[in-house]
Amino acid sequence: MKLKLIALLISAGLAQQALAQTIVAPAAGTPKLPVKENPESAKGIAGEPAKPDPASYGLNPATGVYKHPAETPSIGGTHPFKGSLDHLDQSSYLHNTKVEALHPEMLGSPYHSWQTTVDMNGRRYMVIHEKSFYKVFDITDPRKAQLIAQKKWGWGSSEHPFGPLTIQFNEKLGKHVAVQCYEVTRFGILENKYKPEQQDKIDTIRKQPILRGFRVFELDGPDPAQWKKLSELPLDANSSADKFPQQGSGCGDIPVYWGGKYLFVSGAPDDSFSNQEYANFLYNQAQMAFDLSDPRAPKRLSTWWVPGSRAGEEEEYKKNPRVGKKTAWMGARMPLFIPKDPEKGGKYGYAAMGGMGFHVIDVSNPAKLTRVGKLDMPVSQAGTEGDNIDVSKVEKSGVVYYSGYPLNEDCYEPYKDIYAIDVKNPASPKVIATLPRPTPPKGATFTDYCQRRGSFGPKRSGYWHQPGTPSDQYLVYAFYNAGAQIFDVSNPAAPKIAGYFVPPTVDPKMNQHFGDQTHGVFIEWDRKLIWVFTNHGGYAISSPLLGAPVFDLPAKK
Repeated sequence: MKLKLIALLISAGLAQQALAQTIVAPAAGTPKLPVKENPESAKGIAGEPAKPDPASYGLNPATGVYKHPAETPSIGGTHPFKGSLDHLDQSSYLHNTKVEALHPEMLGSPYHSWQTTVDMNGRRYMVIHEKSFYKVFDITDPRKAQLIAQKKWGWGSSEHPFGPLTIQFNEKLGKHVAVQCYEVTRFGILENKYKPEQQDKIDTIRKQPILRGFRVFELDGPDPAQWKKLSELPLDANSSADKFPQQGSGCGDIPVYWGGKYLFVSGAPDDSFSNQEYANFLYNQAQMAFDLSDPRAPKRLSTWWVPGSRAGEEEEYKKNPRVGKKTAWMGARMPLFIPKDPEKGGKYGYAAMGGMGFHVIDVSNPAKLTRVGKLDMPVSQAGTEGDNIDVSKVEKSGVVYYSGYPLNEDCYEPYKDIYAIDVKNPASPKVIATLPRPTPPKGATFTDYCQRRGSFGPKRSGYWHQPGTPSDQYLVYAFYNAGAQIFDVSNPAAPKIAGYFVPPTVDPKMNQHFGDQTHGVFIEWDRKLIWVFTNHGGYAISSPLLGAPVFDLPAKK
């Protein structure tokens, strides 16, 4: 009830045009926070990067700009510094954006969630989900989103009842088809594989009796409880869906599937993909292609990985400067980023392989994925170094946008740049620019977003399956405590910030987690709407940069 009341107050304060820079003062007080360092932050892992000299980073009082540490261990808890706010900033900051609606009920997890949409029977539905829950909303009128179905499981469920999914229309079946991924439990069992007392947890993960792969469903409606399972396939080629335990990680993030022949996922197909620095993960995930011509009988096509990923490839693995520091995520988190379906002539995909770099992959024959170019990226640990690649502009500009994201709070790690990479010559990709680091507007009570508490840096630029045609000019990124940032990349060599929506933080009495304040965006390009997902709900945002918003369904072509 309290959260809904504050949401109404916030919504009332924000429902205004904000073409120019606007600061919206808080509707309520500013909850106080401790400035002293959380004791949890004292717990490191032997062998990780040493804690940096306090004099090597911090807020410059003369310029008001925060200098990030060059390298840090991966440590939980808060890490405030001299100049950090001692309260949660409840103001909002808008430039070239307008809040059309705030839906507190869209909060499913304050840490992370995925979104996908499906148009059925003249309505548009959004499925918001994580591994422990799903919620289905009718967003036909985005200002009046209605919850129509939901389900929640406990954290650490051994069944892993839900996972990241893609929904597409399958012409052969004449119905929508959902492909959903399942992987080993990454939270709640194994905390630190480098600790002797955690070795039994490694065994628990290896023996989990769960599907480590994907399922294919036929849809008669938007509620997953009503979906009909057509097939399931583990990534482990030496197993079957009903055989446990299976080897490998299962498949990770949102699968790439256009509704036709080809499916792409990330994952480790067996336990030999084990060269992984990250403390609570056992696998180095590869890129995999499948044939889904018959959704009832998927077939394995090929697997590509970075040399050094597997047991027996340690000599190659040790060439990476991150090895031995037990901090970097090595291998893929997400599947290949492919601007065009290979079935319709797509030739290249792009792989973000964590601390193992950026790679250009020939996907014209998915039965034989082949690397044609690579780029080693700067070391930037802690945090995730290579996670997302935006390919929405590449077919016209020849440029993709590559990024990781922060994991430590209060900027206690190197800043995670978004790199503009020229791939016109796929054999020789090169960085041509980095997107600007967001700064607070004049009039804010702080001069650098690192002071605002929580995480600061890019998360992702939405999803490849967002409805409509992406803008040729603008990119939208979730930026944690800097909200949603809109970048103008019309000149890829000189990108600039053209707009933003930075929501208020949230009272810790209502939500104990404020580290991942804005952790997702989903853009309805066909309706000129930006959905911004925060630790207190989902916002529907419009921007004159994208054009006038549409509040009903656009006519189908």
